[in-house]
Amino acid sequence: MGRGTTNVTAMNATSGPSESAGELDPWYQKVKRLIDLLVAVAGLLVLCPLMLVIAIIVRLDSPGPALFQQVRVGREGRTFRLLKFRTMRWGTRDMPTDQMVKQAISPITSSGKILRRTSLDELPQLINVVKGEMSLVGPRPALPSQDFVNASRRESSVEALLPGITGWAQVCGRDDLTDAEKVKHDAYYRANQSLGLDIMIVTRTVAAVFSGRGTR
Repeated sequence: MGRGTTNVTAMNATSGPSESAGELDPWYQKVKRLIDLLVAVAGLLVLCPLMLVIAIIVRLDSPGPALFQQVRVGREGRTFRLLKFRTMRWGTRDMPTDQMVKQAISPITSSGKILRRTSLDELPQLINVVKGEMSLVGPRPALPSQDFVNASRRESSVEALLPGITGWAQVCGRDDLTDAEKVKHDAYYRANQSLGLDIMIVTRTVAAVFSGRGTR
């Protein structure tokens, strides 16, 4: 879900003068949280058998636990443990995927390649959503070591948002974007967030997952 992508020009086509941070709409935030809870709980109930099968495959594919926990930066700079199905060999150093690509590091397991391509590795983040640490839609949570991203998000008030399983930057390029471009897209979402935009992001994410675009 966090690996959707579409043409970067989509952002230019829909962005306008409203790119400065304002007050968050309390009504929208309450409705969004309710939708997050309903969808996440329903998703966990329906997808429980699939998640159990994935967990077994991950354990059989390589040594180590099925779930991978990674410290990420959430709302207001508070850290939390993001959950994923493990797609890399146990003990791999924490670093962004795009940095691994640049350094030609490929610790991804056989099952991990499929999980990442289909974004099924992101399913455990529904638990993060239920716990209130994440939303279905929002800026993807950065690693604490991503100083530029975290500082830029503070300056643009993006830090006030819950991080998401998918987001505007993900459907506008994801790993093909520079950190500065990602933050710009996050700021656009911060200034223009609405239920309509959230639905569009989810729709584009699903389309991108089925097409296999934007995965590394």
